Amino acid sequence: MKNIVVNKLLLAVIMIFGLMSCEDRDIITIENQSAPIVMDLSAENLLLDQNFPQNPALTVSWERATFTVPVEVKYHVEISSTASFADPYLLAQTAQSVTNVSFTTQEMNEAAKRIGLVPFESQKMYFRVTSYLGDNDMQQQSKITSINITPYLASPTYDFVDLYLIGDATAGGWDNLATNFNLMPLLKTADGSKYTFTGLFKAGGFKMIKEKGSWVAQYGLGAAAGQLSTDGGSGDIKVLTEGYYKLTVDTSALTYTFEPVTAPTTTYTSVSIIGSVNGNWDTDTQLTQSTFDPHVWTKPGVSLSAGEFKFRANNAWDTSWGTNSEFFGTATINGANIPLSAEWTYDVYFNDATGAYTLIPVK
Repeated sequence: MKNIVVNKLLLAVIMIFGLMSCEDRDIITIENQSAPIVMDLSAENLLLDQNFPQNPALTVSWERATFTVPVEVKYHVEISSTASFADPYLLAQTAQSVTNVSFTTQEMNEAAKRIGLVPFESQKMYFRVTSYLGDNDMQQQSKITSINITPYLASPTYDFVDLYLIGDATAGGWDNLATNFNLMPLLKTADGSKYTFTGLFKAGGFKMIKEKGSWVAQYGLGAAAGQLSTDGGSGDIKVLTEGYYKLTVDTSALTYTFEPVTAPTTTYTSVSIIGSVNGNWDTDTQLTQSTFDPHVWTKPGVSLSAGEFKFRANNAWDTSWGTNSEFFGTATINGANIPLSAEWTYDVYFNDATGAYTLIPVK
């Protein structure tokens, strides 16, 4: 019993001295010791070859930023078209004190396009590295270095996720092939998770997929009507009666609505693209009328120049549609010219009943 009391007394004394020593400890401070320095770009001149997009093109490496205590350092690799970095672009970021990063030919070409470099001309691309701790704390910045880079003509910057209708209630049927141009995209909105589609649905079922030729990302019927499921075994969304409907989808909330709308009454003989994207405002690029829904018009793989355009009916200016929105939007009668910033090959979709249009760059 005496030993137990003595042991308890010793433990109490040790705890008291421990608390006193904690109070007397110095507060550890982290301070910068040196800035990260870009030590090496694995090339001084880059002539990018579009025939080998996945070939290694460039490795950026730098010395580690040092601090007064061991810490995990994060890095941003930024590029710019000017040495002043007036408009920098974040090319890559690393964690866990990784001090190098490599890029393919395609990645470097996309990077050149992002900062406005011109295809087929040698230009300067400037690099810098910024180190930081936590959430952008204690930043240190490297010196600036550069390479001469000659990019090739790249596809337009298209940072959007498309959804396509698939199923026997829709124009594309259940044919999930990348070459099935009857798989209609839903209209994207300013909210990247919300989509709409208004058009003809036949009795049957449908789902939505993110990529033609793949079932990996799909949206089908969830636990109840109005709910979506991303499970590969999800059910079809059923259409009981053929007619025109408006479908709205929220891929974030995994919800949808499906409501009947009044069928369009005006049918056009032809719909075309006209504008400087064709080289002039006197030439029409004809779209193809859907055999499923006469108000849907498409044109796969059409080459368009940078410029402006409208959709118009019957090759005349009596009825034309436009709005100031690139790649997708809802065009209105006699609306503004639709802008197109890059020459490229596009898949074009247009709905004359709603004015909804989508242009998707062909990769």
